[in-house]
Amino acid sequence: MRLDGKLVIRRDIGAARWWLRGLARLAAAREAKALRRLDRIEGLPCLLAWDGRHLFRSHVPGLPMQQGRPVDPDYYRQALRLLARVHAAGVVHNDLAKEPNWLVQPDGVPGLVDFQLASVRPDRGAAFRRMAREDIRHLLKHKRTYCPEALSARQRQILATPAWYSRLWRMTVKRLYKLVARRLFGYWDNEGKGRVRD
Repeated sequence: MRLDGKLVIRRDIGAARWWLRGLARLAAAREAKALRRLDRIEGLPCLLAWDGRHLFRSHVPGLPMQQGRPVDPDYYRQALRLLARVHAAGVVHNDLAKEPNWLVQPDGVPGLVDFQLASVRPDRGAAFRRMAREDIRHLLKHKRTYCPEALSARQRQILATPAWYSRLWRMTVKRLYKLVARRLFGYWDNEGKGRVRD
């Protein structure tokens, strides 16, 4: 929507189904908390307002990764630097497997959106470092898709060693999650691949 002549993004908790509003409010509150920590980092949205029902954030222009299809190795170098700034602020994104959360901005540089699952951990202890490594691993999965020749040996090693909870998720909960997301919520993102069954 437009607010004071500027394009902004509004999340309206009231638009969620009544039985999901508590979860929607929790997700919006997590996003607001993360965006407060990440204020003024180029390539990220800025929190404009959060009143418990409506979250307003700035619009980040660009195409989602699955449309922008970044093949330039420099995109991934800049994306790693952007992630380093996010992590240095004590935030992990936790949802970077989804290509739509990565943007290719008009000048070709990366952007990040959708911090509803983000964790804010200023202490940056062991759990934080594990989650931050998973953020990086998910970015490298996208690099493997669009720019595989630019992967370093170290990056290939990271790709080959997902965190224990990622392996557990894939073996146990992921299929149930997809079933619930698709059947109950009509959500078919499939990490940017469109409506495909796997």
